[in-house]
Amino acid sequence: MKKAQLSGSPRASVGKKDATALRNAGQVPCVLYGQGEQFHFSVRSIDMEKLIFSPDVYQIELDIDGMKKMGVIQDLQLHPVTDKPVHVDFLELKDDKPVKLQLPVRTVGSAIGVMNGGKLRQNYRRIKVVGLPGSIPESIEIEITNLRIGTSVRVRDLKIEGVTVLAPADAVVIAVKMARGAVADEEEEVEAEGGEEAPAAE
Repeated sequence: MKKAQLSGSPRASVGKKDATALRNAGQVPCVLYGQGEQFHFSVRSIDMEKLIFSPDVYQIELDIDGMKKMGVIQDLQLHPVTDKPVHVDFLELKDDKPVKLQLPVRTVGSAIGVMNGGKLRQNYRRIKVVGLPGSIPESIEIEITNLRIGTSVRVRDLKIEGVTVLAPADAVVIAVKMARGAVADEEEEVEAEGGEEAPAAE
C-alpha cells in the first residue's frame, strides 16, 4: 500500500455538539479502533480530503499530539450536499494481524478486442482482499492486451501474492463485449496469418 501521514488532536469531549463545533472549525471528527480501546481525535478537513478523494488506498501514519499509530480508513461519512467528510473511522494496523481492504482495479495494456471494435466492460472498480498490511499491494493490476471479443478475466484468474481475494471465483472482473461494427477476431487472425505478405519498405 501507499503510505501517507496525518496529524491531529485528541478530542476533549465526544458528542454531537462537539462534533459540530469541530466541523465548523474545518476539522473532521475521527475514531481509531481495532486494537483495544477506541481513540477519538480530529484532523484538518483539507488534509483528509486529499486522501479520501484519491483512488488509492493508503496506510496512514497518524500523529495525534505526539502519539503515533498506523491505520487505514475503514469507513467514512460525507455531507450529502457538499461531499465534505463529516466523520472518518480508522482501523488500527498491526504487522501480524490480517486486514480487509478494498483495492482499486487497474488495467494494463490495450485489449486487442477493443482495437477490433469491441467494448471493454469493467464490472469491479475495487475488490475486497485480506492479507497482512505489509503484503497488500497498492492495486490489483490486470493485463488485458490479449483479451479478445467475448473473453473475460474472472476473480479466479487473479493471482495476487500475499493476499486472498474475497469475491466469488466466477465473478467477471473485466470483459470485452461485441459492439456494432466490431471485427470478428477469428477473421482478423486469418487475414493476419494467411493474407499476402506486405512488400518490404524501400
